[in-house]
Amino acid sequence: MQNIQSKIASQNWECITESMHENGFAILANILSNKECETLKMNYSNPDLYRKTVVMERYRFGLGEYKYFNYPLPDLIQNIRSSIYPKLAPIANAWMKALNINTFFPETHDELLKKCHDNNQLKPTVLILKYGARGFNTLHQDLYGTIYFPIQIVLFLNDPDEDFTGGEFVLTQQTPRAQSKAIVLKPKKGDILVFTTNFRPVKGTKGYYRVNMKHGVSEIHSGERYTLGIIFHDALS
Repeated sequence: MQNIQSKIASQNWECITESMHENGFAILANILSNKECETLKMNYSNPDLYRKTVVMERYRFGLGEYKYFNYPLPDLIQNIRSSIYPKLAPIANAWMKALNINTFFPETHDELLKKCHDNNQLKPTVLILKYGARGFNTLHQDLYGTIYFPIQIVLFLNDPDEDFTGGEFVLTQQTPRAQSKAIVLKPKKGDILVFTTNFRPVKGTKGYYRVNMKHGVSEIHSGERYTLGIIFHDALS
């Protein structure tokens, strides 16, 4: 696990921070090994790891399936979650300050979870998603309660155009009094995508204004697509 922590620590966080401020997303390339990706996919069929399975079409969320992990999380996921959060908290706090929102995020992930648990948000929100041909995920935001962290990450567990076709990651940006902008991304196996959960500040002529964002997955044309989403706040029980 020291290897994954070292990889995260050695990233150019100055450039990542700049990309988050400018675009609302950043890609950390080649963080997970092939073995780590394959292990996470293989464990999809282990019922002991999960607290809930969601069949997406039942709720008109899209076409596919995802599973929420139980606590305690697998060591790999726990290490990624706790190692990346302190790098993202200063970005989140800068956004709150720019938008004059009276919210401050603590330095460590344990402190954030304490705030969640004090608000009766007790359920883990880390999830693994599986899509087959024609699968997709509608545009959405992952909030789960009044305490939420405005940045989340996705781990990509197989290769686009090899293991599956289609299935691009889609972000939409809704600027006030303007049409929505679509951003289409194709991270590779082992990459981690960092992106905004629901909004980010954008600087205008009169200061910063709030731009709302959603994310989803375009239709898979063939093959199977696996990703693992790490949301830093817990959900209401």
